[in-house]
Amino acid sequence: MYVSTRALVIRSVPYKDADRILTVLSDKLGRITVRARGAVRKNSTLSSASQLFCCSDMVLFEKDGRYTLNEAHITEQFEGLRADLWTMSLASYFAEVLSSQEEDETMGSSELLRLALNCLYALSQGRYHRELVKAAFELRYATLSGYEPDLNSCALCGCLLSADTRSLPEKGEIYCLQCAPRYGVELSLSALTAARHFVSCELKKLLQVSVSEQDARSLSEFSGRYLKSCLERGFKTLDFYYSLGDIR
Repeated sequence: MYVSTRALVIRSVPYKDADRILTVLSDKLGRITVRARGAVRKNSTLSSASQLFCCSDMVLFEKDGRYTLNEAHITEQFEGLRADLWTMSLASYFAEVLSSQEEDETMGSSELLRLALNCLYALSQGRYHRELVKAAFELRYATLSGYEPDLNSCALCGCLLSADTRSLPEKGEIYCLQCAPRYGVELSLSALTAARHFVSCELKKLLQVSVSEQDARSLSEFSGRYLKSCLERGFKTLDFYYSLGDIR
């Protein structure tokens, strides 16, 4: 049976002499494994479409739950991701997070693909601070996965949050300053407003926010620790990203 779908390559490894095994995020099939026969050969029509972060309209042949790439028409290659090591490592982190979902889980797969494409495009273009793109991806991914944080009321007294706050990301709790513990991640009202935007806006407007570099960094710290707690795992690609030093 042949299946047509738009898909993003989030992992690509050589297999045998000339094939590649791809992990792709598909708008119809969720995360699946696809074999691209002969993709390593220089004259292969599937070579470019089998590269990491390539998005294509794919035609897949499915038999007994296994998929083989029959043809692909490239829609985006995100060349700008290779501009520097920081950008490439952050994009790799996005791919690792997307790879962590259950295979064949199709619920919300179209939204996840759009989220991935929007954030990879933003990184590729270099128009936004990387920490802001990271926070947008993490908070929206958490929301799509059923872990939307409560960003509206204090976790202790229940008052509506309308000023600077402090949070405990591992618990997904945000407090007004009167109730806040002495430790935690400080979030300004501007950062909190951006977080609310990330979890609820139309995806095409995801990064239509304006915050300071400091707010972008604090928001990224909150979102990263929150997502790690929700998924109950860390990510080696994120560790590498931060090992590179100052995030420019």
